[in-house]
Amino acid sequence: MSRTPPHPIRLLYILVIMSLSYGTTHAQEHVVLLHGLARSAASMNKMQRALVNEGYQVHNLSYDSRQHGIEQLAESVHQQIRTQTTKATKVHIVTHSLGGILVRQIQATTPLPKLARVVMLSPPNAGSEVVDKIGHWWLFQKINGPAGQQLGTGKDSFIGQLPAINFDCAVITGDRSINWINSLMIPGQDDGKVSTTSARVEGMRAYKVLHTTHPMIMKKQTVIQEVIHYLQTGTLQ
Repeated sequence: MSRTPPHPIRLLYILVIMSLSYGTTHAQEHVVLLHGLARSAASMNKMQRALVNEGYQVHNLSYDSRQHGIEQLAESVHQQIRTQTTKATKVHIVTHSLGGILVRQIQATTPLPKLARVVMLSPPNAGSEVVDKIGHWWLFQKINGPAGQQLGTGKDSFIGQLPAINFDCAVITGDRSINWINSLMIPGQDDGKVSTTSARVEGMRAYKVLHTTHPMIMKKQTVIQEVIHYLQTGTLQ
């Protein structure tokens, strides 16, 4: 028994609806990308492309990490996020290194109302022993600026005073180093800047160590896949 083909106008309507819905699964969910200390938004470009392909509206933010302290950087980033995500139903954030500390500072002072899920890549959540050892050196200060001075591990340090997190957060860090000088200063496994232990934070919902380095973690395909999976499901693979 043959079927009558759909009316041309009805077929055109179906095709239009399909074209409008394609790739818009997460269109109202925005993802903010925050690079690390002494890096730029360009370091997050590969992550940005992958998230755009998933249908997210992505904001790859830039901030002058070497010129200001964490408090001022967090205020600047907070304003950028609020301005660029006004139409979002949910705001996810993916951070590298210092970017994770900025999110913790924001949520501790002026919380984002639409914040959904956060994935921190190699965050110095308990500080970095490298700062403890050489943070007072002129060259270190020149390269890393005021924010770098605040990343020590002491209980009285800026990091030590931040509260536990109270938002949906996963931490992914690495155990491979290409900076053996830094690694000599860091106890246990590390990624050349942060130990696997220091990346952890009270209140996180998921944690994973992958075989990658601090400067390249955001570009590793397995990490990108984990980020996407967490944003979509709330779990790591």
